[in-house]
Amino acid sequence: MQFTLQTTDPKSAARAGLIQTDHGIIETPIFMPVGTIGTVKGVHQRELKNDINPDIILGNTYHLFLRPGIEILEKAGGLHKFMNWDRNILTDSGGYQVYSLSGTRKIKEEGVRFKSHIDGSLHFFSPENVMDIQRSIGADIVMAFDECTPYPCDYKYAKRSMHMTHRWLDRCISRFEKTPEKYGYSQALFPIVQGSTYKDLREQSAAYIAKADMPGNAIGGLSVGEPAEEMYAMSEVVCGILPKDKPRYLMGVGTPANILENIALGIDMFDCVMPTRNARNGMLFTCEGIINIKNKKWEADFSPIDSAGHTFVDTDYSKAYLRHLFTVNELLGKQIATIHNLGFYLWLAREARKRILAGDFSTWKNQMVTKLATRL
Repeated sequence: MQFTLQTTDPKSAARAGLIQTDHGIIETPIFMPVGTIGTVKGVHQRELKNDINPDIILGNTYHLFLRPGIEILEKAGGLHKFMNWDRNILTDSGGYQVYSLSGTRKIKEEGVRFKSHIDGSLHFFSPENVMDIQRSIGADIVMAFDECTPYPCDYKYAKRSMHMTHRWLDRCISRFEKTPEKYGYSQALFPIVQGSTYKDLREQSAAYIAKADMPGNAIGGLSVGEPAEEMYAMSEVVCGILPKDKPRYLMGVGTPANILENIALGIDMFDCVMPTRNARNGMLFTCEGIINIKNKKWEADFSPIDSAGHTFVDTDYSKAYLRHLFTVNELLGKQIATIHNLGFYLWLAREARKRILAGDFSTWKNQMVTKLATRL
């Protein structure tokens, strides 16, 4: 994997770059649609490629390990072939899912023993077997196994957890370097910065991760309930330490405004379930603000979904029609909303990239952030 930094915005730390992998070029800043279980929920691969058109999507180690299972994925020739996707894939290592299973897992130095959320069966993740699992899944970018701490988090716990994440990283790198790729293309391993919302811990962790000298770096443990201002403060601290010549991935973030503010701080890559999950509940993101399409006010509104005139994807439907689909509980409504929201998120990242290259990102960003939080 190679990263080329093309330019930096003159009034902020926002960057435009290119990531080159064996599955193609990723233009940054980039939003990566979440395809947890081998599919971006409710979206056909044809629509994903032709309408939303992302350079990269996500899969999840925890979920894919449980279903369909590593044996099936290996027989298929890896996740790309299994889901008929010929572009880039990134896999989360399962650290966040372990965090979310707080009532049914036990964390030790060796790794994490946990119960499946599906049938209660017992399983064990270690830094070593998580590397092996991600080799079998075959993502282009794989994540180190880490512990994601909750918010709020006691300082002593955050410090202890951070150091364990660092020790786990060393084991991940050792195992990763000893094992070959399985499907004829290269994979890149990203470490993850932890440290909760404590500035000194984030500084220590970012320095440790930078010293590992891997192809790219991630920031975890944010967007877990902390105020946005604390998220931005931690991103700024970490971006000031992580190397400029490698991509920076802020995991699980976030709202459209969160994404723009973090781009301004120097983040290159984002993912979040918000555009798809919220779409299924009738929440739509537009250039003028947020729409709850279920509201009666849209019943006879025959204007396009985004009244600013933007068409992010080829979905020529009115607000009134989409509201009708939700009212009658027609599945097509959720699909249209999902495609719209993903199209909007991809447009937002790409427009940010254009503005960075043009040199007027900061002015545009400040105008957009105000609009994006407006409830229409």
